[in-house]
Amino acid sequence: MLHTIFFVLMNGLVYGLLLFLLSSGLTLIFSMMGVLNFAQASFYMLGAYFGYQIMAWTNFWIALICAPVLVGLLGTLVERYVLSKVHARGHVAELLLTFGVSYLVIEMVKLAWGVNAVSYNQPPALNFPLFTVDGVSYPAYNIFMMVVSVLIFVLLFLLLKKTRIGIIIQAALSNRDMVGMLGHNIPRIFALVFGIGCALAGVAGVVGGNILVTEPGMALSIGPIIFVVVVVGGMGSFGGALAASLLIGFLQNYMTTLNVSLAGLVGITPGTQFPLYELLNQPLSQLAAIMPYFLMILILTIRPKGLMGRVEI
Repeated sequence: MLHTIFFVLMNGLVYGLLLFLLSSGLTLIFSMMGVLNFAQASFYMLGAYFGYQIMAWTNFWIALICAPVLVGLLGTLVERYVLSKVHARGHVAELLLTFGVSYLVIEMVKLAWGVNAVSYNQPPALNFPLFTVDGVSYPAYNIFMMVVSVLIFVLLFLLLKKTRIGIIIQAALSNRDMVGMLGHNIPRIFALVFGIGCALAGVAGVVGGNILVTEPGMALSIGPIIFVVVVVGGMGSFGGALAASLLIGFLQNYMTTLNVSLAGLVGITPGTQFPLYELLNQPLSQLAAIMPYFLMILILTIRPKGLMGRVEI
């Protein structure tokens, strides 16, 4: 029993930190630019496919460096030559444009790699059990994913709080005209921020694509969860994104191990005339997939700003 709880906690931590890797780029773009990037999950998918292709040509370590850089460069080009043209039209135009970019990327991936899943495997250097608990081994690669996620969080904090470029980026959001008058290139700053946010999604794709399935539908399957994380954590809050990612990761992994139902937990017996009894009688393991959306509704009802947000949704 104890080893089951331990592995549930570890898997929840790994999945939660992967969600943070995905949502951190979206949070960065929104907090710095005010743009809700609907294409974030598609850049995550590109990171996975680029990582798979570069790993096939070279090795995983080169892919871990080159794939996010390529995704970041592509994101920079999208912002500089496409997205920047619609900033003046407001958030709806930005959202619709990134929505179109998302589906364009999905179709391009299908043309380049086909519609079936690719065999993106874990690197041999990390494909071994790191430790064993009660005869059950835990893979080293999962710990590697955790280390990468924590490292990204630390680097983002240092970049935005302790460096000159981070101060300039934050100042450009609050007073764009003043920063421009000081001689800084505002369009270049925004393109850089968007590119960094996309590169973070690329990192998540490289390290997560060989644990999750790398196929053209991966963007559509993970995309809604990213937005749930950002909304639950609070728009523009890195701390909130981290807290929401871990909360969702733990809850989903814990629920998948439970065979009890909500009806059984609250004492509703079969035959009771109770509304939605059939739904409440489903095992919690079958409700794990929709749990994040229930959590989002609950958080928005109690606290519309999210856990640590400053902007009401």
